[in-house]
Amino acid sequence: MLKDIISVAAIESGVEEPAARHAVGIILNAAQRQGGDLIERIFAQVPGARTLSASTATREGAPRGPIAQLIEQTPGGRQHVTFDMLFRLQRAGLGHAEISSLMNTLSRVLGKRFSLGETALIAALFEGSAPAIESENPGRSSAVA
Repeated sequence: MLKDIISVAAIESGVEEPAARHAVGIILNAAQRQGGDLIERIFAQVPGARTLSASTATREGAPRGPIAQLIEQTPGGRQHVTFDMLFRLQRAGLGHAEISSLMNTLSRVLGKRFSLGETALIAALFEGSAPAIESENPGRSSAVA
């Protein structure tokens, strides 16, 4: 299934298959770094996806390890991971149109596999599973506090 995803991504985004494979690896690794629940389902049901994420992280020199994961799963850390993913995709030679097409293709293909809407997949991949932070002053808005 991973080979099919990469082939479709390459065709629809107009990039060569090796570049599409690397880009998919970057996206999977960013989702893994975000700590969302869906990425573990993808790893369990798409053979080779976890390996592609790990090998891409090694190739890219992406932060790994438990301390990096704790930091990257904070709100600021998740934002950094998203910016880092876009930077790495651009450094890999993809332009805005190719990145957009690639993300849309992954959303559509994986969205069907996991019964999610096309845009819901990207949101679910990058949604952290950290609990909401309680306000120190119950009943008061954090903007007022």
